[in-house]
Amino acid sequence: MTTAADAPSADACLQRFEQYVIPNYGRYPIVLERGEGSQVWDSQGRQYLDLFPGWGCNLLGHCPPTVVEAVRQQAGKLIHVPNSWHIDAQGRWAELLSKHSFGGQAFFCNSGAEANEAAIKLARLHTPKSRYKIITFEGGFHGRTLAATTATAQPKYHEGLGPLVAGFQYVPFGDLEAVAAQIDDETAAILVEPIQGEGGVRIPPDGFLQGLRQLADEHALLLIFDEVQTGCGRTGEWFAYQRFGVTPDIMTLAKAICGGVAGGAMLTTAEIAPSLRPGMHAATFGGNPIAAQAGIATLETIEREGLLARAQAISELFRDRLQSIVDQNDLVTELRIAGLMIGLELSIEGGPVVQACLDRGLLINCTQSTVLRLLPAMTLSDAEVHAGCDILAEVLQQQLG
Repeated sequence: MTTAADAPSADACLQRFEQYVIPNYGRYPIVLERGEGSQVWDSQGRQYLDLFPGWGCNLLGHCPPTVVEAVRQQAGKLIHVPNSWHIDAQGRWAELLSKHSFGGQAFFCNSGAEANEAAIKLARLHTPKSRYKIITFEGGFHGRTLAATTATAQPKYHEGLGPLVAGFQYVPFGDLEAVAAQIDDETAAILVEPIQGEGGVRIPPDGFLQGLRQLADEHALLLIFDEVQTGCGRTGEWFAYQRFGVTPDIMTLAKAICGGVAGGAMLTTAEIAPSLRPGMHAATFGGNPIAAQAGIATLETIEREGLLARAQAISELFRDRLQSIVDQNDLVTELRIAGLMIGLELSIEGGPVVQACLDRGLLINCTQSTVLRLLPAMTLSDAEVHAGCDILAEVLQQQLG
């Protein structure tokens, strides 16, 4: 293992990035070297508590042993074959996802954006040619490819990219009347995050998702749930739709689906699936042997170790600790929490808070400028919850001045 003593200096790494890597990310001037559970270490040996591991991908924490072992074994046998062949692991992975959700069949890809692209294509292919419009929601986020970016109803992501893909209509999140007003003879589907993630951990009002299901049924539309961030146990259920008792026609997944390995999937019913006929969509690396084994290991670990219940217990501990921060600090205006999706709305910019936490060895995120976002691992210990909340409370108290 590389140690702080023999690792390349952080300065050398930063200079190499400056010279050779396109600067399309805002990066912290820190070089991470290794991780275990909810702890990561940088190239200088400094340790951090990570409450936003892998941008939500590392739901089992960094380097979960079962996933590491599954990948290690598979890499020694078969790394990649095209989807013109069958591999047993991909079929078993699809079976597990099907049995834990609403049944049906899976299309595998590599990311959430790709999964949403597949869902968009499927919606248009499954409905009459005259029906191509898809309703999406303000504050939503569906990925960085051009169609997924267009589906993302946030103007800041559209700047300089026009003309965008035709056929997307935007309505306020939570407004059923606005949805109903947009539906016409050209509408094919409704695409929604059951809980908005990048939008600020926005939980839908009571009856909203149920109302979308009713509108979809009344107008013969497909209801698509983007569960890229909410899926695979993030909310304390296998999938967020189960939390609300509303079953979609199509569901998209990525992030936590492979325990940190790149992977994505679109699930749909056996009745709808054949519309994604051969030649209409593909992903070269989708469902590859390594991703499939990582996906299997992730789902089996969650089930075997009772981690859905653990996620719910951690969520309640966070709720108790963070609510006390809300009660004691006027800078925090609202706590929004659904399982291990946590948002703290601030009355000030959140960037300085994130930086101050980083300086104290705590990794969190800010989205929508004023929402502190935590997406912790379901393997987090009680002591780590308390340690993270202690740092956050201290930083927010100092921000009061």
